[in-house]
Amino acid sequence: MHPRVLKGRRTAFAAFLPAVIASSSLGCGYSEEEWKAQLDKYNRLQSQHQTTEGRLAETQKELEAAQAKVAELTKQLEAAGVDIGKLNENLQATSTQVSQLSSTLEEREKALAEFKARARQLEAIKARFETLKKKLDELTKLGLAVNIRNNRMVISLPGDVLFDSGRETLKKEGKEILLKVATVVKNDKSLLQRDYQVAGHTDNKPLVGGQFRDNWGLSLMRAREVLVFLVSPADVKGGGGALPVANWSAAGFADTDPVATNDTDEGRQKNRRCDLIVVPSVEEMLDLRAITQ
Repeated sequence: MHPRVLKGRRTAFAAFLPAVIASSSLGCGYSEEEWKAQLDKYNRLQSQHQTTEGRLAETQKELEAAQAKVAELTKQLEAAGVDIGKLNENLQATSTQVSQLSSTLEEREKALAEFKARARQLEAIKARFETLKKKLDELTKLGLAVNIRNNRMVISLPGDVLFDSGRETLKKEGKEILLKVATVVKNDKSLLQRDYQVAGHTDNKPLVGGQFRDNWGLSLMRAREVLVFLVSPADVKGGGGALPVANWSAAGFADTDPVATNDTDEGRQKNRRCDLIVVPSVEEMLDLRAITQ
């Protein structure tokens, strides 16, 4: 039946019902007071129904706005490199469930509360990454790439600037860049207190000869060299960063985590790098895990 026809019938029924109540009540011997009580009861129910319909429509508008906000935040975070695929699955399931249900007021209010909570979580994650990236903006002015990778803020240092091919000894230019990085970190108390991991990476060309045997050894020793330079005092030979050693660690990944293709010289050059990874705190890791529940 067409909605307008149905609405017309409901209106006619609403107008007709009090008359029916009146005639049936008087015919059955009800007093005028009893009839008025029945009519008052009907009017209260009619008012409650209209109030519920109004709240349902209002909640639906809020739900649509919350869904749009979550979608926009998701798009922004994904563009920045944050992986929130599990959250998207959960929200998609919620949207499907709401569309399949009769969508009572209680059901829609529950869905609205969930979308608002997810939006707050996404806003907190977005704000955390934006704040951290802003603190590291000075490094981008030095020509270093600062981005989000695997839900972690990463400062990428080009390997060819730091080291000669197949070597783990820092070049003069590499030391100068690392000193600038250390200065940025030391000048911000919140950055200084964070934990970092130096991650060494290579391209996929096999390492021929040498003391490191393979790319695993080379990537690890390069990461170690960067770490030692960053945490050693300036008066120690080969050092200069003077960053707190307790906050730093090193790891080698060889060619297992490329950022570009290894089929071209340009791609291989990008893969030869050392990343300084800003390790998330316990609270941040819990926040990221919470959105997937």
